Amino acid sequence: MVKIKRVDEINLKGMRVLLRVDFNVPLGDKNQITDDTRIVSALQTINYIIQHGGKLIIASHLGRPKGKKDSKYSLAPVAERLSQLLNKKVELVPDCIGGEVQKKIEELKEGDLVLLENLRFYEEEEKNDKEFSKALASLCDVYINDAFGAAHRAHASVEGITHYVKEVGAGFLMIKEIECLEKVLVNPEKPYIAILGGAKISDKIGVIENLLDKVDTILIGGGMAYTFLKAQGFEVGRSIIEEDKIKFALDLIERAKSKTKLILPLDHVAAQQIREDAKREIVSNEEIPPDWVCLDIGPETIKRFSQEINPAKTIFWNGPMGVFEMKPFSQGSFSIAKEVANSKAFSVVGGGDTIAVINKAGVSHSISHISTGGGASLEFIEGKKLPGIEALRKVG
Repeated sequence: MVKIKRVDEINLKGMRVLLRVDFNVPLGDKNQITDDTRIVSALQTINYIIQHGGKLIIASHLGRPKGKKDSKYSLAPVAERLSQLLNKKVELVPDCIGGEVQKKIEELKEGDLVLLENLRFYEEEEKNDKEFSKALASLCDVYINDAFGAAHRAHASVEGITHYVKEVGAGFLMIKEIECLEKVLVNPEKPYIAILGGAKISDKIGVIENLLDKVDTILIGGGMAYTFLKAQGFEVGRSIIEEDKIKFALDLIERAKSKTKLILPLDHVAAQQIREDAKREIVSNEEIPPDWVCLDIGPETIKRFSQEINPAKTIFWNGPMGVFEMKPFSQGSFSIAKEVANSKAFSVVGGGDTIAVINKAGVSHSISHISTGGGASLEFIEGKKLPGIEALRKVG
């Protein structure tokens, strides 16, 4: 396997450096950034390139503009926030390829930087178009990919560009993501616990399959738990289930018996409606009312899950335990977050909702690694080869 070159192994002085980042940040109603985690995560690489005399060109996508210019998906709020974080004016170039962009880059001095407008304003980006890849490559002497969150996409700015730039490498965030995720896949310290939540089993099938032989225990919460409980014959009321995955869930429960502990919720916070003021009760698996919906794990489940988490040496967590956005149904997710944070385990947390949980619980500083790439982290844990990472494994 060809080793990936790191940004600090490349001579950047006086070079035009195109840095692909993942600034696909959540925006509020007034186009304000509601969580700047992804911008902050890229600062180490950005500062390194500036300090080492690179002429920095930052490129990212934002949202799904479907190949058309749309002010709703402009990177203007990102340029503003990045300027604040760097204490340095970051100019947003109104395009990402073409003559105007070239002119701006020619004016850059060592240590200067610009931010290109949204790459996905061109449909050629997602199509990994050859000419678009070449147009991006023509802007730079060095290409650095620090966008782990986009590493599972074979897009022009992620994969295509690497064929036309002589010097390619990975930023510090990309390297850290690869190292930390490999740590939970290759010879993880035992006991090894996987905590999986979220709405659907279908999103996690590959992860479960790949972890079945590696982990000692799988804890399952969130909406996906109800397909498993339904497969075991429990009535789950109006709780979310995937009918077409019931057979898979039953099969998985059987296969897990000889390999690992698969632990499902014992009790639940059930409500008449998905509303903060709805009537709610703590119910066991046998007591779920037919027209009620389960929206969080209950106190007995929190206790049982905590018994497994406490002695763990390695933890991978993806997916909340319930509808944590509503206070009455947040206790399960927040309790698990605190248990993971208080454990002495090497802990990796991935997925936007799970990151929101640990941030809201105030424990993010106690997690070993917070993965910025939701889909990319899951595909990595599934054992898939990610196009953005494989593209960096070329001899520079």
